Amino acid sequence: MKSEGYTKPILKWAGGKRWLLPVLQHIWLSSYQKHKLIEPFAGGLAVSLGLYPQQAALNDANVHLINFYRQVSKGLQINIELKNNADFYYAVRAEFNQLILQRKHNTKRAAIWFYFLMRTGFNGLCRFNSVGEFNVPFGQHNNIKYRADFFDYKQILRQWDFSHGDFNNVKRNGDEFLYADPPYDVNFTRYSAKSFVWEDQLRLAAWLLQHDGPVIASNQATPRIKELYADLKFKVYLLPAPRMIACNGDRTPAMEILAVKNLSR
Repeated sequence: MKSEGYTKPILKWAGGKRWLLPVLQHIWLSSYQKHKLIEPFAGGLAVSLGLYPQQAALNDANVHLINFYRQVSKGLQINIELKNNADFYYAVRAEFNQLILQRKHNTKRAAIWFYFLMRTGFNGLCRFNSVGEFNVPFGQHNNIKYRADFFDYKQILRQWDFSHGDFNNVKRNGDEFLYADPPYDVNFTRYSAKSFVWEDQLRLAAWLLQHDGPVIASNQATPRIKELYADLKFKVYLLPAPRMIACNGDRTPAMEILAVKNLSR
């Protein structure tokens, strides 16, 4: 489970922050290990698994992702033979979308199919159309090793609270360590049924500003994102980030920001 001292994420996740863990862990270990961690955009859990807090409130807008984590915390096992071929993939995708339409998206079977689709789909993308249907095409990976169970993650995830919804609904007392990694300020923003648009970026920045405890936010370093956080008096740092998913093969590092406030010196 461990690599480079960090617990590996369960899922491959576009925009995952394993590469940022040395920076975040240095800050965390310096002053904040006893704090509760809040992540309003939990994603692939790279940060929470890397920091390994005793208490965590982990939220995401993607209800299927949160269902998967909740099922893992209960001891999810896969007793279905998973096949890495197009016919099986599209049959599973169709059934998964039927479960969504039938409001059975919070079930064990939906969690298994979500895991399979994320492992087998194109580039590990998680994308839904406007009516909430998963629409990522088959990925054509040469070899995939599927898990039969997630028991080594069960005890870890059972310690943490998972919620689904808008970041603004996440409860906080004011002294928690808050790390926010929202959908980037780029054209592709729909990894759940609802897009994350510029007005949401504005709402998030204002929400983070209201938090009295330590705050770190990451995002694509677009001119308006840098201006937004600088105008709100966050300390803004620029750093190169690897392009983990690029369909055109471009591996040029992209620039990202870390916007921070209320950190101990």
